[in-house]
Amino acid sequence: MQNDRKITKEKTNIVTKVKRILFKSRGRKIAVVIILLVLIFIGWRMFGAKKQSAQYQTAKVEKGTLIVSVSESGQVAVSNRASVITSASGVISEVDVKNGDTVSAGDEIAVVSLDQSGQQRQSQAYSSYLSAQSSLNSANAQLYSLQSAMYSKWSTYINIAQNSSFQNPDGSANNANRTLPQFTISQDDWLAAEAGYKNQQGVIAQNQIALNNAWLNYQAASSIISAPSAGTISDLIIAPGMQIGSLATSATTSTSSTSNSSSSQFIASIKTEGNPVITISLSEIDVTKVKAGQKATITFDALTNKTFTGKVVGINTTGTVSSGVTTYPANIVLDTPNDSILPNMSATANIIIKIKNDALLVPSGAVQTTGGQATVRTLENGQIVNVPIEIGDSSDTQTEILSGISEEEVVVIGFVSTSETRSSSSSPFSGGLRVGGFGGSGAVRSTTGR
Repeated sequence: MQNDRKITKEKTNIVTKVKRILFKSRGRKIAVVIILLVLIFIGWRMFGAKKQSAQYQTAKVEKGTLIVSVSESGQVAVSNRASVITSASGVISEVDVKNGDTVSAGDEIAVVSLDQSGQQRQSQAYSSYLSAQSSLNSANAQLYSLQSAMYSKWSTYINIAQNSSFQNPDGSANNANRTLPQFTISQDDWLAAEAGYKNQQGVIAQNQIALNNAWLNYQAASSIISAPSAGTISDLIIAPGMQIGSLATSATTSTSSTSNSSSSQFIASIKTEGNPVITISLSEIDVTKVKAGQKATITFDALTNKTFTGKVVGINTTGTVSSGVTTYPANIVLDTPNDSILPNMSATANIIIKIKNDALLVPSGAVQTTGGQATVRTLENGQIVNVPIEIGDSSDTQTEILSGISEEEVVVIGFVSTSETRSSSSSPFSGGLRVGGFGGSGAVRSTTGR
């Protein structure tokens, strides 16, 4: 027993002496740690590298339906609603409709007790309307005078033209005499009178447009707010006692393009039976593929998990240029109306330009192209083999194969390599999993190699 204690004590003394020698200073401690790490690394390099097992992700070549589409972003240009606006200012004294009511064009929506600014604006608008009406009346009166003068000049001209001096016995024109001043003056007088009459018709059309515009301005400034079109009232934001116009807060003002006044204010919306229209911009490459009548699926950023259908109704093939980039606006009308779709909402449209049935398909991630030659990878006896192929159309996920491989053949679309113990390419201080390949998904087939 005493001998055992003596041996144990001697061993302890030896260990203590070794520790004192090795860790006598901080520098020695660091040196020992470095030596240990080097020994661990050498041991791992000698004994840790094992065989690797490569697991390949594969997919079968199959026949199916290929849907080729063009994806473009845009906005809602027209939704099934029209805005009710006013440039009147004052206090709402009466509201004659509520949300959900059906109205016809011209029906009364509300009445405003105009303040001084509102009364002045209404008076100015009415004065402009009366002035436009007077101009139109004057233009019509002038038209009558010009018409009378034209017929008078025509009568003088035709009498001279049919005179024996200017017309041959067989009724043909005597061109030699028709160069005389008597004939040319009468002809010019008639042509000038005819031109004046036609020009006045254009003046009348211009005055009619000015009258219509003056009337719309008067309606906008009027104390009576009317419906601009037939439909169902929605988004009504006024109530009796509410201040609008010049004394209202800036938050209630609107810059609607339907108004000629910068002080116009939104009152309500009128839902119509029209379907929403989406405007997109096609690139130079895509515009040649898209045609009117093609079907499309539409999604909206604001309406998640919902997909709508529609069709292309027209393309502006003239295009627009911005910063050196040419785009071609196109309109897509939805198949059905939807109250959730609002003006200017962001949208993404996938236009279906081609559908191929019984096409030979592989995942697009399986196809690689080098120097203009497309290839796929297959496995032969555990080895990767590049097979040249000819490809056709493609979608976002699938590519059509025209030749090179057959149905039911298996192509490699990616791989995951692991080792039996730890990867020879990984550190002893990190994980042993490495992922690689060329995209896609599919069945997993394992083979063993170095």
